[in-house]
Amino acid sequence: MPRPSFRHPLLRNARFRRFFLGRLLSLVGDAVIPSALALAVLRATGSASALALVLGCAMVPRLVLLPLGGVIADRFNPRIVALTTDLVRCAGQLFVGIELLSGKPELWQIAVAEAIGGAASAFAMPTLASLIVGIVGETDRQAANSALAVVRSGTLAGGPALAGLLVLTAGPGWAFVLDAVSFAVSAALLATLRLSRTSTPAEERHSLRSDLVEGWHEVRSRGWYWTSLVAHATWNGGAAVFATLGPAVAVRELGGDGAWIVIAQAGAVGLLLGSLLSGRARPRRPVLAGNLALTTYVLPLGLLALHAPAPAVAAAFGVALAGLGFFNPLWETAVQTAVPASVLARVTSYDWLLSLAAMPLGYVLAPLAADAWGEATPLWIAAAAVGLACVATAGVPGVRHFTLNTPADTSAGTPADTRADTSADTPAAPPYGEGQFTRPAPSSVSSTSYTSGPPPTVT
Repeated sequence: MPRPSFRHPLLRNARFRRFFLGRLLSLVGDAVIPSALALAVLRATGSASALALVLGCAMVPRLVLLPLGGVIADRFNPRIVALTTDLVRCAGQLFVGIELLSGKPELWQIAVAEAIGGAASAFAMPTLASLIVGIVGETDRQAANSALAVVRSGTLAGGPALAGLLVLTAGPGWAFVLDAVSFAVSAALLATLRLSRTSTPAEERHSLRSDLVEGWHEVRSRGWYWTSLVAHATWNGGAAVFATLGPAVAVRELGGDGAWIVIAQAGAVGLLLGSLLSGRARPRRPVLAGNLALTTYVLPLGLLALHAPAPAVAAAFGVALAGLGFFNPLWETAVQTAVPASVLARVTSYDWLLSLAAMPLGYVLAPLAADAWGEATPLWIAAAAVGLACVATAGVPGVRHFTLNTPADTSAGTPADTRADTSADTPAAPPYGEGQFTRPAPSSVSSTSYTSGPPPTVT
């Protein structure tokens, strides 16, 4: 079997360089928004409930519209979809920035702008996998996904500091203006890209419902995929429990504010190191190796429940997020290689939906369980659930037997010798030619809207 080239796709793929630059700038712009938005709303209203309302206005449309976003990204050119959503987000963030700079922001206006941005991200997030497939050949996809993961990790680590600098020196309004500019540059760079076709033209159009059903069938038809999604959703729920209870336990039991800052920074460093490692690792069973790496989240959950010393919890959290950083590029590469391009956006939209929906559930249930039985109980439950769900995937034949056979040619649009999907009913359509995506024939990552979103998640 030809071995993948370790010459990074950034060095030889001009299209990926432009895409990567747009991703980098957008992630830097978005990294400052969570802190800037919180400070802006609290300055304007003084109410934590108002902040929750604004955050909900962004989250709810994203969750509701994600499956529809997958259909749109599969029906039309994902580059055009991503470019359009970048422009919508640019206008929304610029509007919020101007409102804040005016000195008289209205809460309802910020909420509406965030709702529009959330809806736009629902259409953009499913396009990322299709864009990578259309830009990068199979041999280089893991390196490309790892490079993008490193950028996500770096901006998550440095975003709060940059936000603090901007807010303290210029005010939160300029943070939103910066984000708007990053979206504008991203749209301009996307406008220069041309994607290699990876699906055949459609002979007929299907209804929205049939497209949604087809996407869900593609998820269910792959045992390795849907069982892994259950584990990933469980992991995200456990991460939400840690994020909800961790600060309180650290401040009260482990040494104060500084203890939580050390734990959080250790996680950021671990995430970055795991992403770097994933760019070089070539496990024979990537899905199995990635899922088992996620079991390391049991360590910080258990140590926090035991009120272990802060350095021990920090080290465990660093290891856990290194496991996440290692997992994400492996998973993204596996999905991009195994799932036919004609349904890829729909399949990945269901992945995003389960990942994002599990976190609010953890946010809600963790404090309720802690009030009823003490903080240790939900932490132990989350640890057991994460460990059991991730290890259980090893019992699924499709997970154990999933391998990647990559072609020698690294250019986008080169047919694969062997597709990696070991349990799907429908084979992948071979990619072909250079040009625009068209409506696919009937028969799926920290998104292309480049939003940083919630804390690091399994995607």
